[in-house]
Amino acid sequence: MNAPSISDRGPRRFGWPQRVFSQVLLMQLAIITGVTVLVTGLFLAPLSAQLDDEAMRRALAIAQSTAARPGIAEDLRTTEASASGPVQSAAERIRRATGAEYVVVMDRRGVRWSHPETDRIGEVVSTDPGDALRGREVMEIDSGTLGRSARGKVPLRGPGDEVVGAVSVGIEYDSVRARLLGAIPGLLAYAGGALAVGALAAYLISRRLQRQTHDLAFSDISALLTEREAMLHSIREGVVALDGTGRIRLLNDEAQRLLGLGPEAAGRPLAEVLDGGRTADVLAGRVVGDDLLAVQGGRVLLANRMETDDGGAVVTLRDRTELEHLGRELDSTTGLIDALRAQDHEHANRLHTLLGLLELEMHEDAMEFVTEVVGVHRATAEQVTEKVQDPLLAALLVGKATVAAERGVSLRLAPGTLLPDRVVDPRGLVTVVGNLVDNATDAAAGSGDARIEVGLRAEGRTVVLRVRDSGPGIAPEQYASIFTEGWSTKDLPAHGKRGLGLALVRRLAERQGGSVTVAGADGGGAVFTVVLPEALAGPETADPTTAPHSATTGDSR
Repeated sequence: MNAPSISDRGPRRFGWPQRVFSQVLLMQLAIITGVTVLVTGLFLAPLSAQLDDEAMRRALAIAQSTAARPGIAEDLRTTEASASGPVQSAAERIRRATGAEYVVVMDRRGVRWSHPETDRIGEVVSTDPGDALRGREVMEIDSGTLGRSARGKVPLRGPGDEVVGAVSVGIEYDSVRARLLGAIPGLLAYAGGALAVGALAAYLISRRLQRQTHDLAFSDISALLTEREAMLHSIREGVVALDGTGRIRLLNDEAQRLLGLGPEAAGRPLAEVLDGGRTADVLAGRVVGDDLLAVQGGRVLLANRMETDDGGAVVTLRDRTELEHLGRELDSTTGLIDALRAQDHEHANRLHTLLGLLELEMHEDAMEFVTEVVGVHRATAEQVTEKVQDPLLAALLVGKATVAAERGVSLRLAPGTLLPDRVVDPRGLVTVVGNLVDNATDAAAGSGDARIEVGLRAEGRTVVLRVRDSGPGIAPEQYASIFTEGWSTKDLPAHGKRGLGLALVRRLAERQGGSVTVAGADGGGAVFTVVLPEALAGPETADPTTAPHSATTGDSR
């Protein structure tokens, strides 16, 4: 199915694009941009708090170092607070060395003994030093006489470990903010790089998607999917799609009907839903070729398999059951026509003989001749109906005997043959007997002392069928393959396919829990044995008034 062209999609509309490629690209770019912005914001938020904490810890460390400096506590007790005093000198050296905004040493009253602005020495500090004077260390961001700063306050202890004052160190907050602002350009550069890489990746992915979707719009894909589902489930041909692992991806309604599967088979491995056999081999690709024959559940299927680019396959199935039946009927009709033509010649000869006897006024000889001809056919029919009490099977065997006789083959019943009129599935048994007798006739025709022997006997509710011919026989290495669909030694008939009769015989036998085997016969030829359990109804369930009116036969080999 060709993709619709751009001109078929209606007039161009501004706004949200219609193509899959454009929509996916825009969505990916939006997602990448949003994620980049979110990650950048999530990074900046803790970065600000981290810089604040780092500045407070730095201020606290400077305050701790100042408080631990030898002589600070002693100078605080023994000197006066002045701009030229030893406490101010030491505090200024520390401030310049560490880059702090201020280093303030205060006594227990909160009076400053040092300050960057010397005129403030001797004044009480502007913020509460209570926690530090009570022996606790403090980290905070607060505003004072020098503006907002990150602060660290520690107690100043004397020789007896008593608190004699406190040290307060401040780091200018503008420098902390400057560090944060200085980090933003680099962070934005990394974010921009990541955004560019993500946009490039999104573009490449979208381009690949564009090629895979043939530049279709979502509405086009939805329409194609709807049309595909409607087409697959409406056509009268089975379609089975398999992936590279042999799992069923798609199974339309006709395929479900032909294979006897339900919709739950989709998504399961082929080996789980189909038993081993030719049908499974054809679907799995183990048997290759065009127009492959398979038998599934009594249906004759014609299968074709096409590989796909992803390692899977699509198999189409056509139901040839009715066509095969028509083909067999055509073959049977052709055989009957030939038999009738031969009988016509024989009947003409008999009439000429009878006419000659009458013209010669040999009336008694004429009567004996007519009685003998009629009696032979009547005796054959009576013998069959006496031993085979099912009318459909009896009629089939009488007809097959006539056709075989015209081909120079003698058909007779085996000793001990006796089948009561209690067959559960006469049509199925007719199919089995008809196929085997046809095959035996073809095999025996033309051989010396051509004959067929058919044996039917009941063992409880089980029917045992044996068909023996005097033909050339079958090689032992072919015993297994002769029941495979498509196997045959005959020329193609008018309908173009052979190799189904024995496959149907095996399938019908297995469906009833039975079996079919082949072996060599004494003196040459082949013997086919079919065992059909539960093929006969019990005496109390038999209905002698019910009898089918038609039979289905075929050939194989």
